Amino acid sequence: MADQLDRASEITQQRLEAALARRTQLSINAFNSECEDCDHPIPTARRNAAPWATTCIECQSIREIKTKQGR
Repeated sequence: MADQLDRASEITQQRLEAALARRTQLSINAFNSECEDCDHPIPTARRNAAPWATTCIECQSIREIKTKQGR
């Protein structure tokens, strides 16, 4: 029984660490003001509406079109 509890505790700790790492990355990306595809500034309104966004609206639209075409 102790082994199962130890393993459950390890899994919980790993998931917590992963969630914290993702949260930290989102915070870092929130300060990214340039599109990672075209290097143009991401408009303030987009950054306010979607702080996790790493692309401008135009580049995100292109990504979505490519994803749909790839299906």
